[in-house]
Amino acid sequence: MINNIKYVAIDTDGVLLNDTYSPVIKKFVEKYGVEYTSSIERSVWGSPQITAGHNLSLACKLPHPGEKVIGEFFKLREEYLKTHPVEVMPNIEGPLNMFNRLGMKVISYGGRNREYSFDRFLSKYKNLFDPETPYVDINAKRPGMLQIIEEILCCDPSEVIFIDDINRAAEACKSTGSGFIGVPASMNHNFQLMEMQYTGVKHMVKYFSDIDEGHILSIDKMITGGTLWS
Repeated sequence: MINNIKYVAIDTDGVLLNDTYSPVIKKFVEKYGVEYTSSIERSVWGSPQITAGHNLSLACKLPHPGEKVIGEFFKLREEYLKTHPVEVMPNIEGPLNMFNRLGMKVISYGGRNREYSFDRFLSKYKNLFDPETPYVDINAKRPGMLQIIEEILCCDPSEVIFIDDINRAAEACKSTGSGFIGVPASMNHNFQLMEMQYTGVKHMVKYFSDIDEGHILSIDKMITGGTLWS
């Protein structure tokens, strides 16, 4: 029986959908002769778009403002998508059905608008998400955990589990005392597994489809006992 958890908030890109952003960050900086590093990954990925553009400009020593650089980034991403299209990850309905069976409200979130991130790719699964708020655009308030807790769910931080592929989300959950399941980005260039381990994430899976009831019950027990982030 679940004692504390009432909500699940799931990142779209990299969890429900394949990661089509970090490979492009790598391509972008290498185009300017800059090595892709953990600090670049951290400062760009999961940042508000204008901030990401500014940090890319700094990393590549460009004379352009963030608005122009992020525009160039998205042009490069459109080229990347021609051979690496956005796809729904396999078997996502398994955990989604399980969350609903356990009586939890399920929402998703990401850094683009709902029309792009949810309606375009996940609409066939909309019956498995909260009908009023299936998706939250967190671009302006990344990493977005507090926005979701305080403005959308209006709940105690300990009542929600976030599922994300980047460590900045894990750090935010640790700070607020929220539940967290990591699906760490695992391409050869990514640093997220190592960083989540350093943060102390206790529940990590390779794929979203690997999440089962045992993960939820374990996190609920740890939150109730105050041991999730200790």
